[in-house]
Parts: sequence; structure tokens; C-alpha cells
Amino acid sequence: MGQENTGPKSRVKTAERTFELVEFLKDADGATLAEATEAVNLPKSSVHNYLKTLEHRGYVVETDGVYEVGLRFLDLGAFARTKVPLYPVAEPELETVAEETGELANLLVEQDGRGTFVYRKKGESAVKIDSYNGQQILLHTTAIGKAILANLPEDRVEAILDRHGLPAKTDRTITDREALYEELEEIRAEGFAYDHEERIRGLNCVATPVFHGDEVAGAISVTGPTSRMSEDRIEGELKQQLRNAKNVVELNLSHS
Repeated sequence: MGQENTGPKSRVKTAERTFELVEFLKDADGATLAEATEAVNLPKSSVHNYLKTLEHRGYVVETDGVYEVGLRFLDLGAFARTKVPLYPVAEPELETVAEETGELANLLVEQDGRGTFVYRKKGESAVKIDSYNGQQILLHTTAIGKAILANLPEDRVEAILDRHGLPAKTDRTITDREALYEELEEIRAEGFAYDHEERIRGLNCVATPVFHGDEVAGAISVTGPTSRMSEDRIEGELKQQLRNAKNVVELNLSHS
């Protein structure tokens, strides 16, 4: 795995610790004071002060000694999403894709070298997976992420891989740079990316990039269980659904 960029020297340790603590609470799905203290390696009294400050501001809630991320973050996330130009024009098209395919339709954008699911819509037959709007992923692990990577400038791709590396999520994840570069070249040529159980076992995905002018603005995809994501279905129904959605989204984006 590549080394994380340590960032500017002007980083404030208090802010770093605050977000480290919040991210731990999210990943742990809630924690006691003792568990949080052990996780962030700070004195118990300091962690208590951090938690109580966050609780006072509404970013953490405490129930029976367990601290969890609060809904105040939903306000920030929902506001941040309104700043993504792709979201309002892609949302109705992905609703149509989800309704007509019955599967999970997704919209991903890249920021800071990671992918963020700005919108996910479940069709009637969509499988239940641990996913949600706002979830972040490593771009190389999914079709939708690779669709974006394939259309970023080469130096930007290099910087992303240097920072985040190529860690495996399953035994099918691409972990070799040369193999990834070869696949990205194929994606650029075809206009579609594929994910065969590379992030979650049992799931396949097909994706296509969305452009605003000459720049990739994000990507859209359809995800479903391997039993329903046959090659014939992907090459026929699903790719056509994505082509239709992409065309409308790009037209609306260019005139928004």
C-alpha cells in the first residue's frame, strides 16, 4: 500500500485528533470512552473533553455510555452535495435506471483522490449491501472508480496511486500498476469499465464516465449480484441504459 501524504506542516494537531476520533466512531459504529481512548492513544480525560465538545455541537451523541456520530454531519453532507453540479442532473436519470433494471444505480465523483458516492438508488430487486450516500471508496477497486481514473490526466492518476496505493478489497482487486494502466487504456477505448467482484464478493458492476466539456465530471454505474449480471445482460440492456442516462446527463450538465 502506498504511503499517505503527510500534508502541510501547518496541520493543527487538535483538529487532526478531532477528525481521527470522529472517523473512529464511524468505523466502529459507536464506541465507549474506554474504546475511543485506546483507539486514538490519548489520555482518557482528553478524549472525554473531545467527545463532550463534539456532543455539545451536535456532531456526536451519547446513549448509555456509547458515543456515536450525530446527525449534524448529515446537514454538512447534504449541503456539500448541493455543490456538486452533476448531482441534480444525474439523480432523475439514475432513478430511471434503477427502476428499469431493478438493480442498484450509482453516481460517483472524485475528490482528494478518493471516490464518493453522491447518489445511490436501489431498484426493486437490488441486493442489500453495506453502502450509503456519501460512502468513500478507493477508485481502483470498482468499475465506477476505474471509469473516472481512466479519464483523469496521467499525472493525476500517478499522484492518486502514490498517495492511496493499490490495496486489495478482495482477491480479485487489481493490485499491480501495470495491470491497472492496461485496463484503464481499454476503458478509455471502449467507454465502459467493469468490476467482477473486485470490491465486494458476489457483486459485478458496469460503469461509464460522464463528461462536462473535455473533463470527466464523475461516473455512473449499475451494480448487481453475479447471478444476474451476465455478459449478455451487461452488453445489452445495462450498457444501453447507461448510454441513455449518460447522454441526457451530459446534455443537461452542459446547459445547466
